[in-house]
Amino acid sequence: QVQLVESGGGLVQAGGSLRLSCAASGRTLNTYTMGWFRQAPGKEREFVAALRWSGGSTYYADSVKGRFTISRDNAKNTVNLQMNSLNAEDTAVYYCAAGRPIYYYATAGYAYWGQGTQVTVSS
Repeated sequence: QVQLVESGGGLVQAGGSLRLSCAASGRTLNTYTMGWFRQAPGKEREFVAALRWSGGSTYYADSVKGRFTISRDNAKNTVNLQMNSLNAEDTAVYYCAAGRPIYYYATAGYAYWGQGTQVTVSS
């Protein structure tokens, strides 16, 4: 079992920045892929970014590429999402996930999920 706890969400003006963190416990993450997903009201949950713990490869949705950065802190067993140049379309509940997906962008491949943290961008 892997337990995930997100933090760092909040209200920010358009053009601003936020940093989300996901603290993992329960297992070492060496064989896991960590993902960030988001879900806006009335929409399906969508892929944002992913990081393979072993090797550190990163992947991004086209909508956030160049603005968001996913990173890890090995010592703290934490994965972070730095979000810059935020706009209203980024408003959503952001979820951290862990798993061994075949496709890093598919929610079905992630076995463990956090409770989510709200990000609201005001225009």
